[in-house]
Amino acid sequence: PSLSSMAPPRVLLMGARRAGKSSIQKVVFHKMSPHETLFLDSTNKLVKNDIANSSFVEFEVWDFPGHVDTASSAVKPEQTYGGCSALVWVIDAQDDHAEALARLQATIAAAYALNPSIAFEVFVHKVDSFSDDQRIEAQREIQQHLTEELAAARLQHAKVNFHLTSIYDHSVFEAFSKVVQALIPQLPTLEMLLDTLVTSCRIEKAFLFDTISKIYIATDSSPVDMQSYELCADMIDVVIDVSGVYGLKAEAEADQARGAAAGPALREEGVSSSSTPTTNSNCVITLNNGTALFLREVNRSLALVCLLKDSVLQQQGLLEYNCAAFRHSLFNLFRTSPPALT
Repeated sequence: PSLSSMAPPRVLLMGARRAGKSSIQKVVFHKMSPHETLFLDSTNKLVKNDIANSSFVEFEVWDFPGHVDTASSAVKPEQTYGGCSALVWVIDAQDDHAEALARLQATIAAAYALNPSIAFEVFVHKVDSFSDDQRIEAQREIQQHLTEELAAARLQHAKVNFHLTSIYDHSVFEAFSKVVQALIPQLPTLEMLLDTLVTSCRIEKAFLFDTISKIYIATDSSPVDMQSYELCADMIDVVIDVSGVYGLKAEAEADQARGAAAGPALREEGVSSSSTPTTNSNCVITLNNGTALFLREVNRSLALVCLLKDSVLQQQGLLEYNCAAFRHSLFNLFRTSPPALT
């Protein structure tokens, strides 16, 4: 079944005041410039946001104010944690994090008791000014401290993942990609389809991107190289910008009509239909190191972006055939009808 046929998964966003929770959400899902987040007010009440970019990516984000005790009855634990899929806890790496870790441990204890299947995602945030060694040390220190506390509280079976993040680079998008992937029950099959595509066409790396937020909802099973991800994410920006200037007027009008038919979810988030290329968009960018970037639109809000060698492009027919086969398999997996290609 598609995600749209079920109640949308819920992601809780928690942490201390001024840790950067709202900034992360605004940058990732609302296209706010990182520098604009400096002027955001502190969150004083629970803010619920529906993220419904496509039938493949639908979930809710609940942004909790930092002053609320998330381990107390003030957050209505049964309602909040009972139906929760993931809890993202943001820690300011530049601040003293002893209190934040104590609150996180108490929150994990309260949430795990009600819902052992919750995935706890710890964002070690604001590491943009740190050197590589400082980043590794900050994560190691936080991870070790929390692991010891959870073991002492007999909570060692709780699923806790750690991510180094900053809104000034792609790391926060990569981290939220991991969070969203855990919400997709079809993820293993998606990865298998991408592995088949990569093997069939001798592709080096393939990502399935949500073009609105630039998070990837799936990739093949080879390790993710941050530089490859950044190149592919930047390619989406290039295609959107060029499509906005040189795209056909008829295509733009059809895209607007599709955006209007998509319901209020997209319009409420301030995402215009012109911010994504049309279903027929495709692009190849050749780099100066013998590598090429290859993009094919899957639907209005999803794009397949691949990193491959120049020589692979000489087999254009094979590449196009396998991409079309992947696209149809994807829509069969989610039981939705693919838009007709012209």
